[in-house]
Amino acid sequence: MSSASRAIAGWASVALLGCALLASVPPEKEKLADLQARFDKESNPVRKAKLLAKLGDAQFDETRRLEKTGDYNGVGLLWEKFRDNVRVTLEALKKQHKNAEKHVGGYRELEIAMREGVRELDQTMLHAPVEYRPPLQIVRDDLTAMDDDVLKMLFPRRTTDTPPAKADSEKQP
Repeated sequence: MSSASRAIAGWASVALLGCALLASVPPEKEKLADLQARFDKESNPVRKAKLLAKLGDAQFDETRRLEKTGDYNGVGLLWEKFRDNVRVTLEALKKQHKNAEKHVGGYRELEIAMREGVRELDQTMLHAPVEYRPPLQIVRDDLTAMDDDVLKMLFPRRTTDTPPAKADSEKQP
């Protein structure tokens, strides 16, 4: 075999090895990593909020996959990352559009993604072993608090602290 043939055979084996390595990476992981990288690079908070919905869906798929394998440490880390992504998006929106009532773009997408996240997290908590539930509850509480903040920003006149109307039984004759 000539040296040129050996070089071609060597490069061919390297290419086959590279293809094998790429094939061994689950497509969800690749998609999740790509979405996370796009999310991290995005500087426009409205586009970041829209991208969060797609990234969240990929994260939810990955958490369901990890649940099936029993990797609740990985599940917890993914939920913490989702919460951190929500926080980053909310802070970016607050900086650029202080008045959410007039600039709803981004806030609505963020609110929808958070609601979906809380629903998915509730499902995760139902299946999680007892020792993993407290950290997941902390993430849920954080998401719920941020969701409440967004709702107050979107609907400030509806969420003012007004006392509830007295019930008929409490009214005096």
